[in-house]
Amino acid sequence: MNIVVLVKIVPDIEKVTFNVENGTVNRASAPQEINPFDLNALEEAVKIKEEAGGRVTVVCMGPPEAKEALKDALARGADRAVLLSDKKLAGSDTLATSYTLSCAIKKLGEFDLILCGEKTTDGDTGQVGAETAEHLGIPHAYYVSRLSIEGKNAVVHSEMENRLLVMEFPLPMLVSVTKDINAPRLPSLKSKLASRKKEVEVWSAADLGADESRLGFPGSPTMVYKVTFPTEEGRKGLIFKDITEGIKAIAQILS
Repeated sequence: MNIVVLVKIVPDIEKVTFNVENGTVNRASAPQEINPFDLNALEEAVKIKEEAGGRVTVVCMGPPEAKEALKDALARGADRAVLLSDKKLAGSDTLATSYTLSCAIKKLGEFDLILCGEKTTDGDTGQVGAETAEHLGIPHAYYVSRLSIEGKNAVVHSEMENRLLVMEFPLPMLVSVTKDINAPRLPSLKSKLASRKKEVEVWSAADLGADESRLGFPGSPTMVYKVTFPTEEGRKGLIFKDITEGIKAIAQILS
């Protein structure tokens, strides 16, 4: 079973700052880490590998500094880590990102399953997984809280609003998992030390054999118009010494 896990390196959302003028994230302003939702996808891939055998390859698009964070993926059970890093990939929206990832997956060769988290903490679009599957021409399922491999098929439990859908798909396919699917393990000290000796492969845009007009800013039809920050208002308490006045005020607010 050859499994590909799509991960994104994101800044600590509690510490990151934004460039309001050009609508971008200042990634250098906070420590980088694997997107928390993608850790569930990686854990599920490792569990399947442990049960059925196979190989887990992590694919990530990001700056050169992402190599360090990808060592964590290797420590958590991934066999191979590939970083797509090139200035030509900068400014990619979901369409350009998914196209880039699909080119990398094609370069990897045959695969049985692609796993990803349902969304990222920085973009929160939840679109890249499905778009990658469309580029590859394979089926995809979202919001999956349970996954089992039965022969050459995958059975998924997908939580869609107020319904639970149980569906079966032929492999290969892409599955986007929720945080309910598992609890990601913490890497042991031994695995962390072993990951230090492993190499993270870095592929450039030229290595992908992609149509460069579909990469980065040129391949991104989505434009950020404006970045705004919602204001946080505290509770505005009202104190009434007279019960009758208090009841009237509550009634007026409710009406």
